[in-house]
Amino acid sequence: MRDPLAEPSDLIRSVSRALRVLESVGRAPRGLTVKQIARRCELTVATTYHLVRTLAYEGYVIRREDGTYIVGLEIADRYRELVSAFRGPPPVGEALRRAALDSGYSHYLGRFVGGRIAVTASAEGPRSPFIEDMAPGFDEGGHATALGKALLATLTPDQRARYLRDYGMKQFTPATLSTPEALEADLAAGERRGMQLEMGQFRQGLACAAVLVVPDRDIERRLVLACALPAAEMLTSARIVRAKLTSAARTVAEALSAGESATA
Repeated sequence: MRDPLAEPSDLIRSVSRALRVLESVGRAPRGLTVKQIARRCELTVATTYHLVRTLAYEGYVIRREDGTYIVGLEIADRYRELVSAFRGPPPVGEALRRAALDSGYSHYLGRFVGGRIAVTASAEGPRSPFIEDMAPGFDEGGHATALGKALLATLTPDQRARYLRDYGMKQFTPATLSTPEALEADLAAGERRGMQLEMGQFRQGLACAAVLVVPDRDIERRLVLACALPAAEMLTSARIVRAKLTSAARTVAEALSAGESATA
């Protein structure tokens, strides 16, 4: 949701409108006609036609034979670039894949991106349920995922309260924490435990654990590592999960350091 009060004085309207068109098309997998796009974006048909023609020329939308438009392949290219930039140096991706292979559990890296908690890399493990949402770029559920909790735990209470006011506490399951007070107690328990944990708060039957990889004064450089597994396994294997996750976090930190040194 864009904040009208934060709109820059030098906003380029045509660029803003083109992005709104692209977002509308992206939310309609069956495609939209120019008239439908215009209505959804509250634009004139003539303006929408010019914007769509430009986006089609650049490859960001595709016109189908029935006259509707869908997102173009250039979007996939930009997404791959985003994933690569989020993941960091190649050794980090290799360390993440190795952690998933060794444990059998899906692993995720997360950090603050533009002030929001986001998944920045993932590696699937065969013993974990597939979680479609937890892909690089996912930036919801900071209060409901262990990955999010591990990052929220690095903030001051005032910073956490501001984050929750800005982004809310969406109810993903009946077990999702719904008040700041409940979250504060949960984070405190995670600090004592040596890892942040959630069970059934983001997806029923799923558990997730997370630890801090890189502490840093710069909020955007803080990095956490999380893994997901069936909730039943977490009940019997929490100590093993913590030990393996902590070890994997050290490996990721070393890989990140080595990768940054190689590119310095």
